[in-house]
Amino acid sequence: MAVPLIQQIRVGGYVVKKRLQGVKKYPLVLMLEPLFRCNLACPGCGKIDYEDDILNRRLSLRECLDAVDECGAPVVSIPGGEPLLHKEIDQIVEGIIERKKFVYLCTNALLLEKKLDLFQPTPYLTFSVHLDGPEEHHDRAVDQKGVFQRAVSAIRLAHERGFRVNVNCTLFDQMTAPEIAGFFDFATHDLGVEGITVSPGYAYERAPDQDHFLGRRKTKQLFRDVFRLGKGRKWRFSQSTLFMDFLAGNQEYRCTPWGNPTRNIFGWQRPCYLLSEGYARTFRELMEETAWDTYGTGNYEKCADCMVHCGYEATAVTHTIAHPLKALRVALSGHETEAPMAPEIPLGDQRPAEYLFEGLVKRLSETESGSGQHSDAA
Repeated sequence: MAVPLIQQIRVGGYVVKKRLQGVKKYPLVLMLEPLFRCNLACPGCGKIDYEDDILNRRLSLRECLDAVDECGAPVVSIPGGEPLLHKEIDQIVEGIIERKKFVYLCTNALLLEKKLDLFQPTPYLTFSVHLDGPEEHHDRAVDQKGVFQRAVSAIRLAHERGFRVNVNCTLFDQMTAPEIAGFFDFATHDLGVEGITVSPGYAYERAPDQDHFLGRRKTKQLFRDVFRLGKGRKWRFSQSTLFMDFLAGNQEYRCTPWGNPTRNIFGWQRPCYLLSEGYARTFRELMEETAWDTYGTGNYEKCADCMVHCGYEATAVTHTIAHPLKALRVALSGHETEAPMAPEIPLGDQRPAEYLFEGLVKRLSETESGSGQHSDAA
């Protein structure tokens, strides 16, 4: 089973409770981003293109745990940057686990073997290791040879020591369906990871490589081709069955950007993990004052091709809770790969993209510099 039963029960119970309370907007996964600094410079990444004074800043232990308490989501994902560069990362993880939250520590694994002794195996902690395909493709994606082998070595060691480990795989248009299927075989049956988190890459406006992102139609066809090859191969995914069905073009979903709210060094990021177009001072302000209806596929040009799990997994989970028999049928019968795809969301009324990043970061940097906040380099 890709996700332990205790986690399924806790998350499912949380969603049901919110529905019974009549709460329409609630977080499912907190994206806790304690730093932007990374020890890689992936050409498809839009998270590390900052000046050094910003890359040297960190959320403190207290700020991280306050964000967890303020948000209340049952799952906390810790992306970056590279979280293992944070000198208090073990205390951050420990504090989240003490709150009985499920932690997914996202890492490129270059430091994982060195840092592994800082952590203890528990059902509440999963190392989510970035592997964007087989060796040749992954090392090209991270622009550095040898990273794949180091990550694989770290995964095997963590698995031997009893840790939960999954693989976080971002797909671009450089791999064929057979290559992806072979990689899923390797991750599931050779590495033996708990599950695979897979998503098409998002076209960050500041990513150095803008040539290899997948559009929605290409994404759906690619996943159909992969799932056609995957029949009977027993791959394990750490995502809901209906989200995977959405990737294959069988569900017409709109994103739930508040489902995965982001807290980073600037505050609570509006509107989602992928887009940085403003910041709220508090989680409540983020939820109550963000113009949610102006974002999402069909509403905003930057969202037109997005099918990323941080926007759509919460939608799929809510759909699963509301229609469990439908989710069960898909799980048992597999994903449709031949019938017509679900209708696309019309893009005719979407508002044009606004490019706010430069001015926003400049204002935030000047504000924080003027307030006397200091950097906390690892």
